[in-house]
Amino acid sequence: MSSKQHAENPENAERAGKAGNAETTAADSTAPAGPRPARLTAAAALAAVEGAALAAFGAYVLVMGLTGDPDSPRQAETGGLTLLVLAALPLAAARGLLLRRRWSRGPALIVQIMAVPVAWTLISTGGGMIAAGVALAVTAAAVLALLVNPTATEALGIGPRDTSS
Repeated sequence: MSSKQHAENPENAERAGKAGNAETTAADSTAPAGPRPARLTAAAALAAVEGAALAAFGAYVLVMGLTGDPDSPRQAETGGLTLLVLAALPLAAARGLLLRRRWSRGPALIVQIMAVPVAWTLISTGGGMIAAGVALAVTAAAVLALLVNPTATEALGIGPRDTSS
């Protein structure tokens, strides 16, 4: 069978497509060689702590909305569910960082950038929230610093782009 006939045969084209997809999937799922840097592990751990704290607070708000006596039960329930859904982003990013997935750096950075105004708001309210705001600000700054570090970017397979033509 000639190569032209081989390519025109639908069964062969389907097999080639599956093989190409399997190769692409295998290439995407493989982590870069070498051990995971401690900086990447620390960034993943801090992102996981943020996600767990967000989930815990969301569960608390949801339960208090359902069983407590809030001013607006519907608002409390909606807020709790929203926090639970939002907790998925840092938790997924943390898992991706542990597995050294290239895509995970973006969501992890976005979560930290979004945490800065939240920390500022907590600090501005005063009282007991100042400690929570400072802790969030320090954690966000630490994760940002860890994720932009060249060691972490190389471990994720992110390097400088070649702009020469």
